[in-house]
Amino acid sequence: MTIPIQNIYYLLCYAWDKLQEGQIVSVSPEDCQTTAELFARVLDSGVTHLLKRGLDRNYISEEIETSSLRGKFDITTTIKQNLLRKSRVHCVVDSFSYDVPHNRIIKATLRNLLRCRELDRDQRDRLLRLYRRLHDVSDIKLTPKDFNNVQLHRNNAWYGFLLQVCRLIYDNLLINEETGDSQFRDFLRDERQMARLFENFVFNFYRKEQSVFKVKSELLTWQGVDATPEDQQFLPRMRTDVSLDSSTRKIVLDAKYYKDSLQSFHGNSSVHSENLYQLFAYLKNFYLKNIQNGDSRPIEGILLYPTTGQSLSLNYEIHGHSIRIVTLNLNTSWKEIRQQLLNILEPNPLSLTLPVLENPEH
Repeated sequence: MTIPIQNIYYLLCYAWDKLQEGQIVSVSPEDCQTTAELFARVLDSGVTHLLKRGLDRNYISEEIETSSLRGKFDITTTIKQNLLRKSRVHCVVDSFSYDVPHNRIIKATLRNLLRCRELDRDQRDRLLRLYRRLHDVSDIKLTPKDFNNVQLHRNNAWYGFLLQVCRLIYDNLLINEETGDSQFRDFLRDERQMARLFENFVFNFYRKEQSVFKVKSELLTWQGVDATPEDQQFLPRMRTDVSLDSSTRKIVLDAKYYKDSLQSFHGNSSVHSENLYQLFAYLKNFYLKNIQNGDSRPIEGILLYPTTGQSLSLNYEIHGHSIRIVTLNLNTSWKEIRQQLLNILEPNPLSLTLPVLENPEH
């Protein structure tokens, strides 16, 4: 699936819930030819903006050996190393430093990108200048643990956007240990990574861009099950990707990412069966729950697939539930993508004629 670079940028900003920060960064995604170039420009502009604001600092503990008491006296280490004979002591000193985990991650990411063969010389030179300006920050070899060690708060929250960019680069930049060169992997081909990104994108888009529905992800319990609590705990969990609630409608939307929107078997195309079964299970259990709570709203289901080619808009009524299978064309302008997503929430003509079911057995 080939998605225009500028749309990839919008997808990421929504998926990370960093739309405002993404708009602050001065980048023209439409001028980028590759994802490596896009992320290099984002990091270039983002770090430049960060340096103008001022790098974050914090107190860090440093162990030192000194001839005079400073900070916290570490008597155990002093005695163990027999330092008193040398008229020295071991102390733990807190210093106000730029050498904090989030700055280390940014510096390490800049260093890794400098090795990327897909970047031109001008872009490398810009990244190198930024790298050298972080001279008070330690060089580290990045690991997933480094990202987990970061603690952000209100005063340094802007780092969240850049750290998301750094993590995506870390996950997709393949470094040749022998030559030191690196190459950016086409993460769009990683269906597992893209599935998570697309789901988060759709969730945050509806949360920000419309006000008719409340948007949430719901954990749903199995209804009408006769089993012991011990046996019930082995039933699979049901959690919706996106649940949209208004006073008159409830929509359960599952956002799925596949290379192809339809599955093929012996030359015949059909909807991905496991997706349809899963969505129907959600609708049935929501319906039974609502019957118990006296909620008579119709429950609609939507399977949403991204596409850059064939478009689908399929409408079904299955056991009294309106189900739609629709595609979102990502190979168009962002304005059109936005309108497509909003149009999806328009009532399905079939749902307007469905009777309100009263018998949970049907």
